[in-house]
Amino acid sequence: MITFITGGGRSGKSLFAEDRAKRYKNKCYVATAIAFDDEMKYRVKKHLEQRGSDWVTIEQYEGIAKALHVKAKDAQVVLVDCLTNLVSNMMIMNRDVDWETLSDEAVYEIEQEILEEVNALVLFGHEFAGEMIIVSNEVGMGLIPEYPLGRRFRDIAGRMNQHVARASDEAYLVVAGLPMKLK
Repeated sequence: MITFITGGGRSGKSLFAEDRAKRYKNKCYVATAIAFDDEMKYRVKKHLEQRGSDWVTIEQYEGIAKALHVKAKDAQVVLVDCLTNLVSNMMIMNRDVDWETLSDEAVYEIEQEILEEVNALVLFGHEFAGEMIIVSNEVGMGLIPEYPLGRRFRDIAGRMNQHVARASDEAYLVVAGLPMKLK
């Protein structure tokens, strides 16, 4: 079963996802964020404390499905937090590109790489005997980003959200800590 949870920044979506996962004994958490600075390191530390020690934690944004096949064999629930970090990391990490001048064809190729990663994650979720919860930021409800990288990110992340939402068994939008079931 795949459950998709989306919402704005600080909407309560991660807390809702973690609360949902707590009903299971064997839990696996996939953290897709990279702690580049002290603020992010602090956030990661707080998330670890909030979850507690009874989770298997995987920290990576690529090759997640392969890692889950190895590290989540006994898990009853897998929580991936979050899809938008996965997208942004795959757009930027290990790439030396100028997003101001990048061709549409090159952007399409990058999006296809991201889609392959997301498809592998969705396939794992469908084959997984437990529940896979995928958290993502809703990126399409704000202003249109001023810069090409921001617009490309919004477009790709929005399409990945749509893809996972279609593939999910349940989907929720969280606003002000209140989950609304969409599907």
